[in-house]
Amino acid sequence: MSLKVGMLTSGGDCQGLNSAMRGVAKRLYENDKNTEIIGFLDGYAGLMHRNFKHLSSSDFSGILTLGGTILGTSRQSFKTMNDPLFPNQKDGPSKLDAMLRTYKELDLDALVILGGNGTHKTANLLYENGLNILTLPKTIDNDLWGTDMTFGFQSAINIATEVIDGIHSTATSHGRVFIVEIMGHKVGWMTLHAGIAGGADVILLPEIPYDPMAIAAAINRRAKEHKRFSIIAIAEGAKSKEEAKLSKAEYLQKLESSQYISVAYRLAAMLDKLTVQEVRCVVPGHFQRGGTPSAFDRVLTTSLGVEAADMILDKKFGKMVGIVNNQIVGIPLKQVAGKLKSVPLDHYLIADARKTGIYFGDEQLVDG
Repeated sequence: MSLKVGMLTSGGDCQGLNSAMRGVAKRLYENDKNTEIIGFLDGYAGLMHRNFKHLSSSDFSGILTLGGTILGTSRQSFKTMNDPLFPNQKDGPSKLDAMLRTYKELDLDALVILGGNGTHKTANLLYENGLNILTLPKTIDNDLWGTDMTFGFQSAINIATEVIDGIHSTATSHGRVFIVEIMGHKVGWMTLHAGIAGGADVILLPEIPYDPMAIAAAINRRAKEHKRFSIIAIAEGAKSKEEAKLSKAEYLQKLESSQYISVAYRLAAMLDKLTVQEVRCVVPGHFQRGGTPSAFDRVLTTSLGVEAADMILDKKFGKMVGIVNNQIVGIPLKQVAGKLKSVPLDHYLIADARKTGIYFGDEQLVDG
């Protein structure tokens, strides 16, 4: 009997989702042309509400270079999985019950889930409740535990780097300080890579609380060395040393009451008082998630997808398919769910960047 396999994409979109699904599908079709693939629309919501469509081989044709996701996506909080599916029906099924029921009623042999941190916690919950689950590691943040690389990361780095590249000429022309805000609420992988690749002078990460005085001293030092401009790459989750001392509730309250729309503008206001150069901000935002996947991500997602399909054929479930030491492997979901992969403070890239004169905002510099 031919296999019946479900697929869904959950959480924030990124480059490579379509090429990853394509890799799974092409391998399954190559094994059995009669394989039935069902795509759930808009993430876990589609699984909860039985919102799906039957996919054919033609649906996976021409999507290798297509950004976004042909299935749509949405964010579903893991904390609400045991809440009622319909809030006005307290005695009705929970969101988890609804997902389990859909899977069983459709008589699926497996469900392939593409997503990031929150997605993997729910995927592990489904596996623990008896479903045949495999996942693929999607996030531009590269913060999933267990895999050396997530897909979407390299594509987003390319875009962020191009933004920084484009700032160099205008920064030079006007002799300004430019702050480029890179995506990454909790980790700084993107900012670290794009900052180095783009030639940023200061890189600010969530993992390294910064001192505005140290940043200003670095900028003023560059100016005295007759360097006309400075470029700061800042992760959207970067915090000052004072902010890092606050509790989560206190920090969120501060953000809500802030007059600044993002960390880049908040830092700019501080530097305006500490430096003599004009400061400008650039926030590419969701542009970093868009566009066609890079060649690297197309190759990576194809390999990840093929391995996921092989695991389905071998009935090896409860795993995230990732890359470790250049090998495509399966990592148990229980080892992945709920774990964040931050940038280690002793990471070689941080050390190398410091050796080339890049500042991280924590240096004890004295202006003058």
